[in-house]
Amino acid sequence: MNPALPDHAVLITGGARRVGASIVRALHAAGARIAIHHRNSGSEATVLAAELNAQRAGSVIVLQADLLDVAQLPGLVQATLAAFGRLDVLINNASSFYETPVGQITTSQWDDLLGTNLKAPLFLAQAAAPALRASQGLILNIADIHGLRPLKNYPVYSAAKAGLISLTLSLARELAPQVRVNAIAPGPVLFPETGLSDERQADIVNRTLLGRRGTPEDIAQAALFFAAHAPYVTGQVLAVDGGRSVKA
Repeated sequence: MNPALPDHAVLITGGARRVGASIVRALHAAGARIAIHHRNSGSEATVLAAELNAQRAGSVIVLQADLLDVAQLPGLVQATLAAFGRLDVLINNASSFYETPVGQITTSQWDDLLGTNLKAPLFLAQAAAPALRASQGLILNIADIHGLRPLKNYPVYSAAKAGLISLTLSLARELAPQVRVNAIAPGPVLFPETGLSDERQADIVNRTLLGRRGTPEDIAQAALFFAAHAPYVTGQVLAVDGGRSVKA
């Protein structure tokens, strides 16, 4: 069976763990070469890269950068091009997520949440645009259904993801016809490691039409669809949420 992404080069932010790692595995299994970005997850990124390079030598590299430092972002693109000679897919996956109740919001929280979820995707897309134009490539933003339906006590995060959804549509217009730009809006797939009680998690899951949590692999398969099987799709936001976004 021929791979769906033969020798395609993918740069993914926050690709060392959780949903990002699932996306890396799915696209690598489809034949892609992957640049895994991380900020502080170097050990996880190294282990994942070693696992995948054992399957296909030289197919994965690891890159470290603080996405809040915009000056570092062009270097991620340059390192990917140096390793693989091309860039076909940019996946903006890295994200900060935590509560910011009104009355307690700080400017540092604003800068972090808007920086990782909106500012970095914009400036990384801008840096990657020439290479993606050359490859007729794809930008895929990992948004959130709470960019469409704000989550209580998370106004800054919700606003940042709403901005990312709007940025997806704007970039689809700006970079057409050479570059496709789409987004995935996950629902309850992986909850944060801290901050949500079991009761709150159960309530969120019960608000889906399917009545169950999704998996990181659900997001990974949606990413593979956009990367390999949707050449005529751009400017779209796909909710992968078990029907949460349409349930009253």
